[in-house]
Amino acid sequence: MFDIDKWTEIYNTIRNNKLRTILTGFSVAWGIFMLILLLGASNGLESYMQSAFNDDAINSIWIHSGQTAMPYKGLQPGRRIQMRNADYDYLSEEVAGVEYITARHTLWSGVVNYGINGGTFTIRGAHPDHQYLENTIITEGRFLNPLDLENRRKVIVIGGLVEQELFKDGGQVLGQYVKVNGIPFKVVGVFKDEGSEGEEKTVYVPISTAQMVFNGADRIDRLMFTVGDMSVDQSSMLAEKVHGIMSDRHTFHPADERAMRVRNNSEEFARFTNVIGAMRLFSWIMGIMTIVAGIVGVSNIMLIVVKERTKEIGIRKALGATPFSIVSLVMMESILITGVAGYLGMVTGVGLLEGVSGSLENEAFQNPTVNIGIAVSATVLLVVAGTFAGLVPAVRAARIRPIVALREE
Repeated sequence: MFDIDKWTEIYNTIRNNKLRTILTGFSVAWGIFMLILLLGASNGLESYMQSAFNDDAINSIWIHSGQTAMPYKGLQPGRRIQMRNADYDYLSEEVAGVEYITARHTLWSGVVNYGINGGTFTIRGAHPDHQYLENTIITEGRFLNPLDLENRRKVIVIGGLVEQELFKDGGQVLGQYVKVNGIPFKVVGVFKDEGSEGEEKTVYVPISTAQMVFNGADRIDRLMFTVGDMSVDQSSMLAEKVHGIMSDRHTFHPADERAMRVRNNSEEFARFTNVIGAMRLFSWIMGIMTIVAGIVGVSNIMLIVVKERTKEIGIRKALGATPFSIVSLVMMESILITGVAGYLGMVTGVGLLEGVSGSLENEAFQNPTVNIGIAVSATVLLVVAGTFAGLVPAVRAARIRPIVALREE
């Protein structure tokens, strides 16, 4: 394998056929390059879609009220459906399968001040279980608790970005009073969110307090609850049941999805998983097909090489060269071309993904990188395939009879 004469001969062959070698190597490098790019793109899209689910509990059902689109029991379409506290009470007490549940009353643009610092942020009135629905991570203090709701306390939990805006000078945050639309609230907690940073521009107050001080009466904007360890099919059945319950409570057609939209995160996550699986399969199939095309090219080139060197091989055999030496010579050239070209394709692909990952501003592809272990494994597999690509031409060369080869013109 390390015979200097063989490597010198391979070098001379490659040097004398530069264009042919470059084109052959390019086809191999392009295959591994495309495989890495496709896998990186699918990983980037997966990261982006995964971040969307990190924001909310996957095993959750969200209920949004809207306008009726169908006439029902003498009522005309176009009615606005308004959920109330009684809907929260009914679902939490009467519907089996509900784990954590919260309602929400939202002010989309409230002014929050602390001294001379302030800004416009989203203000959400919520129940204590809201922490589990939004995957809220408390970094200081606590979240809302039942006593806050029962006593309509003016307490507030602020996001990390809100803290940065209000408390620019640092210092103690917990126990300080901030003003929300001019009304003082005591800071009892600071949170961060596993999803988008935009969620950290939000503050939470008890929903009972929000309804009282912001003229919300008993109105709620949406309801959400988790379903524990239910399967996708079970959660789908529960979502349909809840839609039917809300249809009876608010008198709209059971098939009217515009009147009350029920979003099942379990179903959406299952669809997401299927899409990602299909994307990965497509990436592997396309990448492998491209690599196979390159390997076939290597095999064809080696057949041409054997054809061109038939007379030379005949002389070698006439002088006593063994079949193994002939086979090893052809296969070493094949391995060299596929190995070097595969390595260059891998390095180029990984380098491009790393460069794009650091500068890509489009959030549709987050961290479009590929596992280095997969990249190396694919390259090793490529070299092994290159070995087999050279095997058929090598065996053909070894079977050439010296007397026939010497007659070759």
